[in-house]
Amino acid sequence: MSIYLNALGLVCPLGHDHAAISRRLYAGDSGVRASDRHLAGQMLALGSITLAESGLPSVMHLPLRDQSRNNRLALAALERIRPETDAAIARFGAHRVGIIIGTSTSGIAEGEAAFAHAAQHGSFPAHFHYGQQELGSVAAALAQTLGVSGPAYVHSSACASSAKAMASAARLLNMGLCDAVISGGVDSLCGFTIAGFSALESVSASRCNPLSANRNGINIGEGAALFLMSRQEATVSLRGWGESSDAHHISAPDPSGTGARLAIEKALARAQIKSGEIDYINLHGTATLQNDAMESQLIAALFGHTVAVSSTKPLTGHALGAASAVEAGLCWLAMQDDQGNLPPHLWDGVADPALPPLQLVAPGQRLGRPLRLALSNSFAFGGSNAALVFGRS
Repeated sequence: MSIYLNALGLVCPLGHDHAAISRRLYAGDSGVRASDRHLAGQMLALGSITLAESGLPSVMHLPLRDQSRNNRLALAALERIRPETDAAIARFGAHRVGIIIGTSTSGIAEGEAAFAHAAQHGSFPAHFHYGQQELGSVAAALAQTLGVSGPAYVHSSACASSAKAMASAARLLNMGLCDAVISGGVDSLCGFTIAGFSALESVSASRCNPLSANRNGINIGEGAALFLMSRQEATVSLRGWGESSDAHHISAPDPSGTGARLAIEKALARAQIKSGEIDYINLHGTATLQNDAMESQLIAALFGHTVAVSSTKPLTGHALGAASAVEAGLCWLAMQDDQGNLPPHLWDGVADPALPPLQLVAPGQRLGRPLRLALSNSFAFGGSNAALVFGRS
């Protein structure tokens, strides 16, 4: 049974509407900028959303526990697909519409501010509720905003969160438990994640450099990407998905790529296609030493050296729990383009001789025909792996 991605709401460091995001994407105009916003005195390259706080939707209609900037970002993405979503609710009924989201930060930034206030004043501010930090908050906020009563829950499995959310949404549709699902991911910048990755010595002070001999870590980013998913035919479909858990290490990938390979092979099998049919691969591509080594070797083994590949994290930053959905959104936009414009790979061009050569997409590169089949990889902490295959109808 085919699962279609009927509409996309995307808010990320490249912009806030499809036209602006596509223009910057294909030009290779990065949204990653130097900032000390969350670590005072320490400049880091971050993928920040430039939409002014005043331009984000209000959350005052929600209970205090669901009022957070993270949820405002989710509502901003929802605004961009609200007409299609409202039409689906009217057609199927509120009880037949589900919400499955991936996140890793939720309202942690509100908790940080509240604890800083308490340290200075001896008590938490009146506008703080501990529930703002709960991972399930975003699903509750979206459900209340839309007035739907179908299944509503959150995946939080690090960098694979929103890919797993989309796979779960597809299962709900295939099982007949929902007729439409709003699925994707949202994550917002906060000191906790930036300090945490900095402590792991995994963060680059400059724009990240995936697959380069000079790569030295990730850029933390933020974003929100929501899809309206259903069985109603549309241009782009979720053809296949695969998930695995290798449990090799709490933060490092299995260098053999066994679990990652299993996820990709499951996605291809579910899509009923062979590896040679894939036109483009969106790499997990974090620009860390171990991830890039594992992934590049795996891609070369499964797909050879001629398929077009890129990591879009130098353009958007790594949005953690929302990364899979943001990158799925970039694939979705590429599939709307009749000329086959592809998301480019930004790096310094210094190849690592220890890595197999791959066909990296240059800014402005296009297929000259529509992009038909794309693969997007997500490999998370704890060995949580997910792969998604998208097809153009």
